Amino acid sequence: MSLEIHPEYMHRCIELAMKGAGTVAPNPMVGAVLVHGDRIIGEGYHRQYGQAHAEVECLAAVRPEDQHLISGSTLYVSLEPCAHFGKTPPCADLIVRQHIPRVVVGCRDPFPQVDGRGIEKLQLAGIETIVGILERECRQLNRRFFTFHEQRRPYIILKWAESANRAIAGAGGEPVKISHPLSDRLVHRWRSEEAAIAVGAKTVLKDNPSLTTRFWPGRNPVRVIFGGNTALPTSARIFSEEARTIVFRGSESSLDHVLSVLWQENLQSLLVEGGTLLHEAFLTAGLWDELRIITNERLVLQDGYPAPRWQGAYPFLEQRAGTDRIVYYHGTEDILPLY
Repeated sequence: MSLEIHPEYMHRCIELAMKGAGTVAPNPMVGAVLVHGDRIIGEGYHRQYGQAHAEVECLAAVRPEDQHLISGSTLYVSLEPCAHFGKTPPCADLIVRQHIPRVVVGCRDPFPQVDGRGIEKLQLAGIETIVGILERECRQLNRRFFTFHEQRRPYIILKWAESANRAIAGAGGEPVKISHPLSDRLVHRWRSEEAAIAVGAKTVLKDNPSLTTRFWPGRNPVRVIFGGNTALPTSARIFSEEARTIVFRGSESSLDHVLSVLWQENLQSLLVEGGTLLHEAFLTAGLWDELRIITNERLVLQDGYPAPRWQGAYPFLEQRAGTDRIVYYHGTEDILPLY
């Protein structure tokens, strides 16, 4: 089988894997495709944390009349097959049992219990194993997972809405509705895709947010409050039973301490929604991976409270929602629009 056709099927693995966004964490998103000749005979993806992995779904999708073709097929998988017993048995063992002769892997898995062991197990079984096809794309697909395991902190997204003249609130910080309802729905989708969401105590007092996914059918993230020395009323919406809430008080509100706790809690991503002082603390410390800025191009707030100041970010995707322009930025130029 020529190398020229590998990317076509790995692209399909990535497309399948993205269907697991928001439902598989803390596992990575993974897609798998089984090819015989030039025909796909099975494909699958990891759908839900604790359930079957992509390789299992893929092989289960092979029709009875095609079962005899498995031992002459090539399996494409966007991430190294697991080699350990977790919520499910090792996928590398399943591949060996099915006598699949060739496996094409997008990228190596950084999880300590895998990290090359799956590839090694395949190779020791005599399976031709090719690693690194669309590696950049496969790593970016799971940038939360890779950041978490390689940098020992969550993947950090800073998000805010601003007016056309770069204000996030009215004079004196008075709350003002800025984003379009369509953007609000998109933000709730973002919330469903991240493990945790953060605001500062002053935002809780001013806006009394729920920080839930009530405008989108998805799970609620863990709510993280940078409380400092500010007392919060027990009646605040962030204390509802809809989601877990962690409040960091006093010196425990330092960024390093909070991120360390979130890493220990296995929360792989953090969506920071405000306010400006919290955003600028992350920006100043260089502790961010992505910015998502919603700009209402028809709204001007005279004497409005200024939006966070930032630099060194590179746009990689733009969307529109009603009156809003939504731009995604990353801290490096080497990023692909995989949304």
